Amino acid sequence: MIRSYENALRLLETRRRQARPKTPASPATSQGIAPPSGNLTVKGVPSLLGMKEWLQALGHSLQENDVDSLNIIHVAGTKGKGSTCAFIRSFLRAHGLRTGFPKRVGLYTSPDLQHIRERIQINDQPITESLFTRYFFEVWEGLGFLDLGNAAETSRQPRYLQLLALLAFHAFIKEGVDAAIFETHHGGEYDATNVIRKPIVTGITSLGMDHVAQLGPTVEDIAWHKGGIFKSGAPAFSVIQEAGPVEVLRKRAAERKTNLTFVSPSSSLPDNSRALSVPVQRLNCSLALQLATKFLQLKDPENGLDDTDISRGVDSFSWTGRFETIDCGNLQWFLDGAHNTLSLEQAAEWFSKNVSIAGAPNCGPPRYRVLIFSHFSEERDGVDLLECLAHALPTHNVNPDHVIFTTYEERDDGSKRIGEKVSPEARPDSELIYF
Repeated sequence: MIRSYENALRLLETRRRQARPKTPASPATSQGIAPPSGNLTVKGVPSLLGMKEWLQALGHSLQENDVDSLNIIHVAGTKGKGSTCAFIRSFLRAHGLRTGFPKRVGLYTSPDLQHIRERIQINDQPITESLFTRYFFEVWEGLGFLDLGNAAETSRQPRYLQLLALLAFHAFIKEGVDAAIFETHHGGEYDATNVIRKPIVTGITSLGMDHVAQLGPTVEDIAWHKGGIFKSGAPAFSVIQEAGPVEVLRKRAAERKTNLTFVSPSSSLPDNSRALSVPVQRLNCSLALQLATKFLQLKDPENGLDDTDISRGVDSFSWTGRFETIDCGNLQWFLDGAHNTLSLEQAAEWFSKNVSIAGAPNCGPPRYRVLIFSHFSEERDGVDLLECLAHALPTHNVNPDHVIFTTYEERDDGSKRIGEKVSPEARPDSELIYF
C-alpha cells in the first residue's frame, strides 16, 4: 500500500470501534479495583491494557530516555479539559519564547473539529500531513499491521483512540518536544493515556455526570476514575469540586502518595480579557496557571512564570469551537462544542450575554437568531441535551427564531459531510429545518 495521508486515514478508520461493549470488564483485566460504589463499571477490555507493550514494540520504553523524557502534564476531568490544556500550552509557549524553555510544546487532545491532525500539535500547530503520514506508518507497521485485511482480523491490536495515543507518544518522542500536555480520552484509571508513568504534574478539571455507563453510576465513581492519573511524586491540582468528589480525590491522592491542591479562580489573571469573559474559562485558566507554574518550578526553577508570561499566555489563547465567535459579513456565528448538560448550560449563558449586548438599544436593528444543533453519540441522549438547551436559553431571555437540525457523517477518509437531507417528522407549526 502506498504511504499516503489518505491511506493513513483509511487505515486508522478500520480501528474505530462500532459500539462500546456492554458487558463489564473482568476483575483480572481491571486488577480487581473498584470505585467507591463497589461497581466495576469499565466495559470490555480497559483501554490501558496493551499500551506499555505496544510502546515497547515501537522501540519506546516508559523510562527516562523515552516517555518520561517528554515532561508530561496529564489532565483529566468531565468538562474543560481541552480549554485547560490549551491555556497550559499558551503559558508554556509564552515562557519558552522569553527564556528558551520549553522550545517545543506538544499537545495531545480530542476530539478534533476539522481534521484528525488537530489532536496532535506541536507549538500551536497540528503536525503536518507529511509528518502524520510518516509517523502513522511507522506505528502501523511497527505493530505488525500489514494491510486492511490484517487490521480487520487482529483483535488484540490497538483500537482507534489507543492508536492515536500511541501515534502522539511516537511523534513527540521523534520530534524531541521539551514538554507534552496529554488530555485523557475519558476516565483516567484505565484510560489509554494513563500508561504515563512519571508525569511532572497532573490536573483534574470540573467533574460531572458524563460517560456514566463506563465510569458511573455516581459522580464519586467518576471522580475515582479521574483521580487514577495521580502518580507518586507528581503534584496534583484540581478545581474546586462538590463535597463527594473532593473526598474521593483526596483519598486517591493519599493512595498515590502525592499532594493534592484545590484551585480557585486566580487574582493573577487579567480582569478584562475576552478569553476569560466566561466564568468557567477563568476557572479553567486558573487551573492551567497552577499546573504551568508548578511545572516550571520543577523543570526550570531559575526562570519562573512571570506577569508578562501570564498576560501573553492569556492573550494568545485560542481553542477553536469553544465559546468561539466568528464575524462573517453581516452574520455573527457563535460556536460551541458542548456535549453534556453542564457545558450546554454554560454555552447558553455565554450566548445569551453576547446576543443581549448585540440587541441592546442603539445597536442597530434586532438580530434574527438561528440555532443549528447536531448530536452524535452512542452514549448520550440527544433529546435530553436538546431539552437542556431548550430550557436554558429562555432562562437567559433568549429564544431562537429558527432551528436547524443537521446530521453528521464522516467519510472513510476522515472528511466530514453535512447538508444531506433527511425526512423530518416535525409538527406543521414548528419552525424546524432538517439538513
